[in-house]
Order: sequence, then structure tokens, then C-alpha cells
Amino acid sequence: MDKPKTTPKDFFLWAGAVITFYWSVIASILLVFEYITYSFPNALTYYPTDPYQSGISYEMASIIVLFPLYLFLMWIIRGDILRDPSRKEIWVRRWALILTLFVAAIAIAADLITLLTTFLNGEELTVAFLLKVLVVLVVAGGAFMHFIADLRGYWDRFPMRKRYVSIGVTVLAVVTICSGFFIVGTPAQARLARFDAKKVDDLQNIQSQVTSYYQAKQKLPVALTDINMSLAYGPLPIDPQTGEPYTYQTTGTLSFKLCATFNAASRAIQGVATQPTAVTPAGMKGALPDNWQHGAGQVCFDRTIDPSFYPPLK
Repeated sequence: MDKPKTTPKDFFLWAGAVITFYWSVIASILLVFEYITYSFPNALTYYPTDPYQSGISYEMASIIVLFPLYLFLMWIIRGDILRDPSRKEIWVRRWALILTLFVAAIAIAADLITLLTTFLNGEELTVAFLLKVLVVLVVAGGAFMHFIADLRGYWDRFPMRKRYVSIGVTVLAVVTICSGFFIVGTPAQARLARFDAKKVDDLQNIQSQVTSYYQAKQKLPVALTDINMSLAYGPLPIDPQTGEPYTYQTTGTLSFKLCATFNAASRAIQGVATQPTAVTPAGMKGALPDNWQHGAGQVCFDRTIDPSFYPPLK
């Protein structure tokens, strides 16, 4: 009996199914990695204020678009096989299944090698690292078992079990996406976090200009308009959310405070370490680390100038 020929339709359907499947799986793994990194942060690693800027939004979008497309392509392929069972024997299908088994086996081996190498090197096996290893092992192992069962005709003998697996994977994909809104917050919350980050950056900018003004005149500006009036400085930033100026007030001959209204507490107050951006005043060779952690609502930052660190400009 002659083997069925592979039509252009067969080739592109299977090529599309393989691409969308691989892309969806990789995006899912990376998305879970982002959740793990966010939930178990490394104190030595800076994490952006807006977690969606780290790739979460792209990975979510990839799953939302490509996973349903993969299911749709497989629905068409299964329909063709039901109408003509010989389509199961086309070379492109067997190549797709064997390639997926090969990639899954490589992923499992690489995952275990990474785990053993880390252990044998005496490095710390952190919770985040072990969870990431487990995620790759479970996903790659599940894919390997599923497709080797498909290659051996297991799902043809137990079609209801295949349907349960499909439903379970779909539910898992939905849960993976929705979990992000509980772990890292909604996109609306991320937007508010970006506003807060911009406000901190603006206050750092204003502080730098105040210290530069002090170095030039050996006195603090009475109001921020004193800085705005000088040609030596650029226009002062304003609150990007309200369009109102930031609050500045002198509290002594060498001390002042800067105030802004924030939408939420910074991550350090929420129990996660952050690394505030350092301010480099004019005339200084290095950066002075400042604490810009804040709570929700109006927060004022008290600052005192040490003349030994801010000598007059020549």
C-alpha cells in the first residue's frame, strides 16, 4: 500500500502547529520564571518597579494569541485525520512528533545537568532555582509523555483521556495567565507603579538641582522658583499624574524636604528589597546612595546637606 502524500496544506498546518506549540510552551515557562523571580527575589538582583517591563506582558500576549491558535490548528488536523485516517501516516506528522520528543528529551537532560552542576559546584540551591528546575522538568516531561503516547496510538485507544488532557492543559494555561494578576498585579497597578517610579526620579532630579544651587550660592533656594529662574538649570519636573509642582520646603539653613503623593508603597516596604537610584550632585565624583522608599499617600523626604561633601564650586 502506497504511503499517503503530504500536501502543502498538511505541511503548513503541521509547521504552524509546531511553531505555535513551541512558542507557547517557551512563553509559559518564561512567564512562570518571572513569577518565581518576583515571588522569591534575589537581594543582589535589581527588579524593575513595573514587572510588566521585564517581559511578562510579552509572554502573556504570546500565550493568549498562540495557544488558542495551536488548538485551532490541531482541531483542523484532527478533523482531516477523522475524515481520512491515512493522514496519520504522512511524514510531516511523524517528523513533528519525533522532533518534539527529541527537543523535550534534550530539555530534560539539560535541566538535570544544570541541577547537578549547581549542586556539585557547592552553590546554594535556592528556592527560586529549584522551582525553575522543577518547572522545566514537569513541562518537558509532560510533553515527552504526551507525544510518545500519540506516536504509539495511545490517544486513539482512549480518546476521552486525550480530551481530559486537552481540557487540563487549557485550564492550566488560563490559570498561568490569571495568576500574574495576583502575583505581580494588574496592568493598571503597573501603570500606577510607573507613575510612582517617575515621581521618585523627579524628586532625585530636584534634589540634585538643589544641591547644585547650594554649591553655587552657599545657601538653599527659598522656593523651587529660585531654581527655575536661573539659566544654569533646566525646567523643574512636575508631577506626571496630576500636573502639579512637587512640594519643596526648607527646614533649616542646611536642610530641606521634598514631598510627593504616591499611589502605593514601594516594594521595600512591602517586604522586597529594592535598590534606589543614587543621586550624583554637581561637583561630586561619586554617587551618594539615598533612601527613596515610600508608603502610599503623601510622603516627604527630609534631606540635610553636609558642606564637607558639597564644597563651593570654583
